[in-house]
Amino acid sequence: MTEPTALDRWERRTQGPLLALAVLFAIAYAFPIVDPDAPQALLDACHLVNWAVWGTFAVDYVIRLWLSEDRLRFVRGNPLALLAVALPLVQPLRLLKLVSMLFLAGQRARMASQVRVTTYVAGSCLGLLVFGALAVLEVERGKPGASIHTLEDAIWWAFTTMTTVGYGDMAPTTGLGRALAIGLMLSGIALLGVVTANIAAWFIARFESENEEERRQTEAIRVLTEEVRALRAQVAALSGVSGVSGDRVGDEKVS
Repeated sequence: MTEPTALDRWERRTQGPLLALAVLFAIAYAFPIVDPDAPQALLDACHLVNWAVWGTFAVDYVIRLWLSEDRLRFVRGNPLALLAVALPLVQPLRLLKLVSMLFLAGQRARMASQVRVTTYVAGSCLGLLVFGALAVLEVERGKPGASIHTLEDAIWWAFTTMTTVGYGDMAPTTGLGRALAIGLMLSGIALLGVVTANIAAWFIARFESENEEERRQTEAIRVLTEEVRALRAQVAALSGVSGVSGDRVGDEKVS
């Protein structure tokens, strides 16, 4: 068994706290958008939480880079981790940073393959729906000619956009809002493809399992049949030997 490296031990110890911090970041990101008229002290606290979580992820990235045996390979293999700590907390990039952090925290969770895929797909769909709605509401609300003014409007728009239905009753009017719409549409198509592939893989695995069980049963029946034939041959041979011996004994008595 391979001895875990210092990087492995660090990731196991920090995966839970970092996931909790990512969720805290999501809450702090969403609250000022949902309730922009909240007390200023509460809004400032959310802003402080954003910075604190960003700093924690930055420190974690630096420590993981330092513990890595091949630092260049680590950087190439963790682009989202670098993105999560390199992007500043400016208004247009906060959603991208949030998605990076949540994905990074999800990468640290150790689950079975099938469970991990299902969790990623379900979590990604829900996350894109909610945070896509929040992001477009943040950039569209109050803009001239905008049709998205409330959280309900934004969630409805995000849902129709992700599923590529596009009723057209609501649409972003700003450049950043349209860029978010493009990202949401592409992400929705990709996730629907992953869902379809995952369901197909599940059915194929079930069919292969059933076919393998049938092959095992068929092979067992074949082996049993051969054993029965061999036993029959042995019984026939023994019967023949017994018959010959009986004939000889009878001949001797007659003599």
